[in-house]
Amino acid sequence: METRSVKPGSIAGFAAETLLDAGLSPSRPPDAPLAMPRQPLHGLRRNWRPGGSVWRKLTTAAARLLLVAGTLGLSGYGVIEMHGVMATGGLTVLQWVFLVFFALNFTWISLAFCQAVLGFLRQLGSDLAFARPPGEDPVAFRTAILAPVYNEDGGSVAARLSAMTEGLGRLAPGRYAVFILSDSNRPAAWIAEEAAFARLIAGASDDCPIYYRHRRDNTERKAGNIADWVSRWGGAYDAMLVLDADSLIGPETIVEMTRRLAADPGLGLLQTLPAIVRARSLYARLQQFANRCYGPVVGHGLAAWHGRSGNFWGHNAIIRTEAFAAACRLPILGGKPPFGGPVLSHDFIEAALLVRAGWGVRLDADLPDSFEEAPPSLQDVMVRDRRWCQGNLQHGRFVFARGLRFVSRMHLLSGMMAYLSAPLWFGLVAVGLVIAVQAALAQPEYFTEPSLFPTWPVFDSERAIGLFVLSIAVVLGPKTLGWLGVMLHPRRLFRFGGPLALTAGVVAELLMSVLYAPIMMMAQSRIVREVLLGGDSGWAPQRRGDGSIPFADAVRAHRWHMGAGAGLGLLAWTLNPDLFLWMLPITAGLVLAAPLSWIGGSVGWGNALRRLAILRTPEERRLPGILAAYEENLERFAVEPDGPLRHLVRDRSLRDWHLAQIEDRTESAPEQIDVPGVLARTKSERAADLAALEKWLTPEETMAFLQDREPFLAWCAVEDERR
Repeated sequence: METRSVKPGSIAGFAAETLLDAGLSPSRPPDAPLAMPRQPLHGLRRNWRPGGSVWRKLTTAAARLLLVAGTLGLSGYGVIEMHGVMATGGLTVLQWVFLVFFALNFTWISLAFCQAVLGFLRQLGSDLAFARPPGEDPVAFRTAILAPVYNEDGGSVAARLSAMTEGLGRLAPGRYAVFILSDSNRPAAWIAEEAAFARLIAGASDDCPIYYRHRRDNTERKAGNIADWVSRWGGAYDAMLVLDADSLIGPETIVEMTRRLAADPGLGLLQTLPAIVRARSLYARLQQFANRCYGPVVGHGLAAWHGRSGNFWGHNAIIRTEAFAAACRLPILGGKPPFGGPVLSHDFIEAALLVRAGWGVRLDADLPDSFEEAPPSLQDVMVRDRRWCQGNLQHGRFVFARGLRFVSRMHLLSGMMAYLSAPLWFGLVAVGLVIAVQAALAQPEYFTEPSLFPTWPVFDSERAIGLFVLSIAVVLGPKTLGWLGVMLHPRRLFRFGGPLALTAGVVAELLMSVLYAPIMMMAQSRIVREVLLGGDSGWAPQRRGDGSIPFADAVRAHRWHMGAGAGLGLLAWTLNPDLFLWMLPITAGLVLAAPLSWIGGSVGWGNALRRLAILRTPEERRLPGILAAYEENLERFAVEPDGPLRHLVRDRSLRDWHLAQIEDRTESAPEQIDVPGVLARTKSERAADLAALEKWLTPEETMAFLQDREPFLAWCAVEDERR
């Protein structure tokens, strides 16, 4: 770039022509617009489009019938037994309340149990049948791989995309292209990702090109990010494969996904079952083991009854572009967040809208090499749950929307129950304790009616024990079936390290999950309360990698959990030592909340169990090729910049690349003023040097400054002259 003499603080005489001198251009292809009209909340239900075999439709209908019959039968039996346990002397008002809480909770876990039974039978049948061979037809669809990023580690994203594109360029040259869609709004994260992505794009093959676009405003978050791509470039691609920042899919699997979508003309979306990998901390390894051991049974169960009315989890799925464009531009809900405004959890709604438009949505649990990563600690899960809970509860606005199919409504209700089940469980425990206190303090009345004989308080202990055993069986059923599904498949069992290692992992995961469960119950109950009271979570980026936190921070974060656990334990002991023992699984987890959270985020504890072959997963025993390629790329794309302004000024090639990617701001309405941009320009004119300017600018103003070519180029010229 030519160095020009500029007075410090002046922005006159500089424009984007400098980029032409450098021979740079935006890393974006020509526009190929595709209309994406916004959908109404209520709409007409379209007939199913052709597709899917008769056999698949029959098995789906049978699975739904078995699921409904099993859930109603099992939950009905449990409720009748609980009523029988308490009703020997008639039910009080509190006991009726307890019975209602029990019925809701027991129905929820009965549904999960019956779904796991379906999944176990389906997985068993799949294991006994011949493996489905991959397709051999040429890849008919042109597919865009969309990688939305939001303040992520650009180096790790680049390493993943490089691993995927190398194989795709070889397997299907010219049929795939990658679009990195950045919504990053933190200056340091944005410039760091540009440093990694500039290197990635420069080394990309023409057989699988990589493009980059950064939005100035992350309107409607990820849903808006994807919609912006569809509106600008969707017309050039038959399909789009949507990733998360931590997604990784083998190129052979991507090609097979494309073939399956192209082979079914009525299929709008094909969802894979992502496996959690690369967990390092103890808590992440617990999630990883549960996902790999019990997840396939759950996934096959979902696939069995979803049929062509499946769900979308927001990533690791391929979508027919024309179907998505015509059906999935989300409505803006009336009112303010948390229940109004843009849809926060977009994926469930997009699946429901596709199905409403007559397109099939299918989960194929047999597709391999589809990976993601887990939050590294309990604290990170709670941060993520705050956002997910708000999004799922917002779905209550859609449950009764006209035109949706019944199965789609079930998906929305299931997503809501994933969080409402926590306060329901908490309510069950609380009402049970109140009944216990009442029984301990109240004087029994043996002659409530005129009679020669007293009415003795009766408790059906034998029935109660039977119900307790049934409840434990229902709760542990999905885990047991997941363990059995591995034990019955020798090759799968060997990849888990054998029967002893597998069983040790199941026992460790079970014990730890029992301790963590009451902490999550209280945390999610608090989250639900905050959302119902009108709190908005915003959209915080997810932390990845190391989840360690100082012990003092863990104590501060969980002091209410520990206090509640100690209080419940003391109350139970005062009432009855037997009640204390019954409450111990809840109170112990709460009292130990801080050390459990601290240990859970520790990589050292995770590595210790890994060395003992406990919680081992198949990918740790034999690393898949796509994971090996990703890990080899990590060092190549690692970036550790200092301040974003200084980094760009010192790296002239990155500076030029950055300037070439800046999109011109669309004209705002006359009454709107770009306040951060105005303030950034004013401060840049008055700053004595670059260090002072960096201190003056807020993060929002820094973003505006980095997207304003003229003042930025002026300061670059000044710094060039000084060097």
